[in-house]
Parts: sequence; C-alpha cells; structure tokens
Amino acid sequence: MHYLILIHSEERDPSTVEPEELRRVMGEYRAYSDALRAEGVARGGNALEPSSTARTIRVRDGERIVTDGPFAESREQLGGYYLVECASEEQAIDVAARCPGSRYGTVELRPVWDIPG
Repeated sequence: MHYLILIHSEERDPSTVEPEELRRVMGEYRAYSDALRAEGVARGGNALEPSSTARTIRVRDGERIVTDGPFAESREQLGGYYLVECASEEQAIDVAARCPGSRYGTVELRPVWDIPG
C-alpha cells in the first residue's frame, strides 16, 4: 500500500536560520531519505517552495478563480512530502514517526486511494 507522508511546520525564512542549524536539519532529512531508499520503501518526495508561492485554483460557474497562497487558517504549512510503499499501516506509522518533521512540526500519514480501473 502507498502512503503519503505530509510534513507540516511553521514556515521560516531560510535567511533567518543560522547556517549551522540549516545544515543540521537538512542533514537529518538527507539521512532520513537515504534510510527510506535503503529500506526499499521510498517512492518519491520533495520539499516545497514557501506557501507564499502557492496558488489556490477554483472553478465556479465556469469561471477560473486564482488566489495567492494556500487557503488555510494555520501557522503550520505543508512544506514537503514523501511517498512510501509499506506492507502495513504499522510499518507506515513507524516510517512516518522517524521523519525529522515529526520533531519540528506535524507529520500527517495518509493512505493513497488506489482507484480501480
């Protein structure tokens, strides 16, 4: 079964983060990514640009409406994701719990819906 690990955290301007802290955190994510590949569960993933670069698109009565940013009332924003394939939900929870984002923000684990046909 495929699962999406969604990493939510409070956004910080990278220019305000001490270089050593940024190296440490990015090193943790590299190590986590390497571990998922070594375990054979990694299927994809990436970091996302800041929410200020996002656009929300809706179509109402045939009219396209584009607004800036995500439509969320939250301090935490979606910052990245991993797509993993695990044999069980328990394994997926274990994989998600090891994500560095679980220590800095919130990690959401969501099964990917396998739509038939």
